[in-house]
Amino acid sequence: MSTTETGDTRHSPSDPERMRALAHPLRLALLEFLDDVGEATATQCAKHTGESVANCSFHLRLLARYGFIEPAEQRGRERPWRSAERTYFEPDPSVPGSIRAVVELAEVTVRQEAEGFIGFLRERADRADELAGTPLPVSMTKDSFWATPDETDELMQAVNALLAPYIRRVQDTADRPAGARLMRWFATSHPDLTFPPAPGPEASDAPDAATEPPEPPSPQKEA
Repeated sequence: MSTTETGDTRHSPSDPERMRALAHPLRLALLEFLDDVGEATATQCAKHTGESVANCSFHLRLLARYGFIEPAEQRGRERPWRSAERTYFEPDPSVPGSIRAVVELAEVTVRQEAEGFIGFLRERADRADELAGTPLPVSMTKDSFWATPDETDELMQAVNALLAPYIRRVQDTADRPAGARLMRWFATSHPDLTFPPAPGPEASDAPDAATEPPEPPSPQKEA
């Protein structure tokens, strides 16, 4: 059953309905804002995003319906929201619509992250005189490597382990050292399907097989 029918927010990481619920620029922005500040009301979210309070309230309720956020402790008449547990998604070919839903969510996320990075670069350029002498660590990495699926999993786990102490500071404000800035991290990895898997050392008679892309199909002649 869908969450609109049951109200149940305990979904599998392959639930396409839940993924599509998050595949919206404003909902992603609201979720990120709540992650950054801990908790916020619809009014505060509206001030941050530039959207109306009513629009933010609608999307906050939808995020809550799917278990991404939850009500925080009420402050007088204010009704703040906070992020729920971190969400991880994993497409499952056996779940109809799962893979396509990942595409939809990834497209919105990547565009939003790319716009945020470019926006920072432009702001830094526009405020060059004001920010002169201010340490602003920034990086953009683009590289390629050969690795088996198991090696790639190990690499991702190692990167996640390195980031974990810094990510904890998002919630643990007391652990933030003086001068720390809120940093944005976005990274992807994926196999290039235009290249075949490496044949392995036993294929020593064909050393270039793993580095050359497959030949394109020959054009068909019309009869």
